[in-house]
Amino acid sequence: MPKKDFEYNYIKKTIRKPLIKRVKPNYKWLLQVGLAALFISMAFALVSEVALPNFGLISGILIIVLFIVIGFISDIIGVAIMVADIERFHSLAAKKIRGAKLGIKMIKNKEKVASFSSDVVGDVSGIVSGVAGLIVAEYIITVTGWSALHVIVIVTAIIATITITGKAICKPYATNLSNHIIYELAKILSYFYKAK
Repeated sequence: MPKKDFEYNYIKKTIRKPLIKRVKPNYKWLLQVGLAALFISMAFALVSEVALPNFGLISGILIIVLFIVIGFISDIIGVAIMVADIERFHSLAAKKIRGAKLGIKMIKNKEKVASFSSDVVGDVSGIVSGVAGLIVAEYIITVTGWSALHVIVIVTAIIATITITGKAICKPYATNLSNHIIYELAKILSYFYKAK
């Protein structure tokens, strides 16, 4: 068979194969994620709505920082789980080291862990930090009498800048220290959950 015919047949067979494997949606997982997002966002919103009006400016800023840090941590976990090496956890599990089996289970379900961590917890904390920022902006407007437009724009821009810059700074660390991050997380979670 001439080389051109071989290449043509090979390319023809390769192109006919679907490039993306069709994935059937896991409706049970989608329902669980949706409900988790609902309850986490309600809890975060309740904390910010109840706590912020009763606190001063400094306490409000600390609550915003708390939500931003929660977003950083969840984003770090989401990135780290996607690049973690399961082989290292198998060697730790062979030595019966605490958290190794749970780390294996988390890595085997990395899409779900990353989705929950980054999409549910991370996005909800980002939204709630924005809402908390508006409450702090209202407080600043009430106390100082400054222009509402200027205060809201400045507070929103500061929160967005800190969030985006912080996540950009955290991602290389999450990638480079992925195994260590997932191991420490699995070790902590192993006190509350036993992997089978």
